[in-house]
Amino acid sequence: MGDWGWEYHPDAHHVIGETPNLSFVAQVEARADELVRVAAALYLDGTTYQGQSPGVQEEVLPGGMFQYLTVVRQERLYIVQVTPWPL
Repeated sequence: MGDWGWEYHPDAHHVIGETPNLSFVAQVEARADELVRVAAALYLDGTTYQGQSPGVQEEVLPGGMFQYLTVVRQERLYIVQVTPWPL
């Protein structure tokens, strides 16, 4: 298995900003961990992958949603937007 991981893109402050809902952010990060494990199992050696990456996808969780981009050849999942529902 490669070095799959996830990160906020371009950075955490830009993506999650000043959201007061830290429990939702924790849910997003836990789900990102799960999605990375799935990608690592699906693309065993992502660096040599020749197909098209899945593109931007969306996850809806209790309390909000987030969008992420999976780049297989970089073995990275980039969280690009986090939107908590209003409390």
